[in-house]
Amino acid sequence: MPKKLRITLARSLAGRPPDQRATARALGLSKRGKTVIHKDHPSIRGMIRKITHLVTVEEIEEG
Repeated sequence: MPKKLRITLARSLAGRPPDQRATARALGLSKRGKTVIHKDHPSIRGMIRKITHLVTVEEIEEG
């Protein structure tokens, strides 16, 4: 069964460089505390790696 990732923006985007803000927006994160769910995919993992200091990630089972 494919896994999904629950991504939560744990820290604010205020004062962050534009590329980090854009990455968070591309993931669907706009406010601190917002949570989104994405399929576990290498491109999503790359975006998470870029802003790993701002987010918390949990793997969840699909279904």
